[in-house]
Amino acid sequence: MDSNNLIKWDLDLIKRYDLSGPRYTSYPTALQFDPELSARDLVDAGMRTTDESAPLSLYFHIPFCAHVCYYCACNKVITRNRKKAQPYLDTVYKEMAEVSQWYSKDRIVNQLHWGGGTPTFISDDQMVELMNKTRQHFNLRDDDKGDYSIEIDPREANADTIKVLRDIGFNRISLGVQDVHEEVQRAVNRVQPTEQTQAVLDNARSAGFRSVNMDLIYGLPYQTLDSFKETLDTVIAMDPDRLSIFNYAHMPDRFRSQSHIDADTLPSPETKLAILESTISKLLDAGYAYIGMDHFAKPDDELALAQQNGQLHRNFQGYTTHADCDLVAMGVSSISQIGRVYYQNEHDIAQYTKAVDAQNYAIKRGVMMTDDDVIRREVITQLICHFQLDTRTIEQQFALNFAEYFAEEQAELKQFAADGLIELDGSQIKVTPSGRLLIRRICMAFDAYIPKKQQSSGFSKII
Repeated sequence: MDSNNLIKWDLDLIKRYDLSGPRYTSYPTALQFDPELSARDLVDAGMRTTDESAPLSLYFHIPFCAHVCYYCACNKVITRNRKKAQPYLDTVYKEMAEVSQWYSKDRIVNQLHWGGGTPTFISDDQMVELMNKTRQHFNLRDDDKGDYSIEIDPREANADTIKVLRDIGFNRISLGVQDVHEEVQRAVNRVQPTEQTQAVLDNARSAGFRSVNMDLIYGLPYQTLDSFKETLDTVIAMDPDRLSIFNYAHMPDRFRSQSHIDADTLPSPETKLAILESTISKLLDAGYAYIGMDHFAKPDDELALAQQNGQLHRNFQGYTTHADCDLVAMGVSSISQIGRVYYQNEHDIAQYTKAVDAQNYAIKRGVMMTDDDVIRREVITQLICHFQLDTRTIEQQFALNFAEYFAEEQAELKQFAADGLIELDGSQIKVTPSGRLLIRRICMAFDAYIPKKQQSSGFSKII
């Protein structure tokens, strides 16, 4: 769908609609997860509402990092003591043995992802062990047709490690780059020469990895419009299959490591907007398709093809092609989606370990979706993944009258249309080129849990 590449920059609309809002990696969002719900009830509800013939997606959280990146808002443990990894992995194995009894049922694992933290913090032998343990408990593919990915810090992955990762089944990698300028890198405590990134990339391609993603961040200290253009030129020359361009949100009160960043060195909001506008234009000119929000992919990438075919999905790992998978997540703070249930593990590693030692799982909080949640999630997913919605499809799928069911939302939709964010054409809601950058705000109209016309606490700015 070539129109997905049509992005129109409307600064007036951006300033008017750029509130804080969810990223909609789930609906309901994690703010609705209830610590009062019992773990057993959540698991029972998940098992009751899942499709046991459907494939699985597995996620493992490896929280360790040898160095702190000041911008990072992930759940991590900063340590140079590599001996801390094995006790944690042993706890994960104990959890895995339990949850595989709940969900495995010999269901094929079409997607697998290790995130962090820094997954390559653990040794090559430990990575082999983790994959072997996973294969013992779950039905991993052995035909290399799965979507098996890992996040890599280029400072923590030599050629031998890349070969090990390929040998044990990974076929996709995601490289953290952020910015190529040393001044910026020093300010965020992540000095990473471009040659180091290029070496990992070359090793991955030589080893037969079929897809490479790169992460960049705009809004970091000392970044300018011109300097970020240079970063993009460098990265585009590396020819990644996908790019994720994230907005840095400076919230030192919430994320302690960000207090090391001098707010006076950050680019102004106007500069950040100029960087984003330039970035989108530059990547589209380079031939990348705009998938949505902060994601770009080559036109022949599976994400772009899934979007064209109406099969793109969104979960806690971002945009994905695996809408049919239940997500079974293991490790500290990880979030699972099973059937009509979301739940999250203990966020603190000590509490996670204590819980697994006591009961073989560490579920802390969650939510059981209502019928209304399911309907709204489908509407939001269609909009955020495909920039359009056929209301007749929703009516047929859920046996409802769309205009009546979403009667309260009609006034806001009409306002969106009047402002040029969407077009209302019979049963079609189509997001305009001007509205695509504000897709999170459009989705908020269908969110039953948050206020629509004011700043929503707990979320980042939309742009």
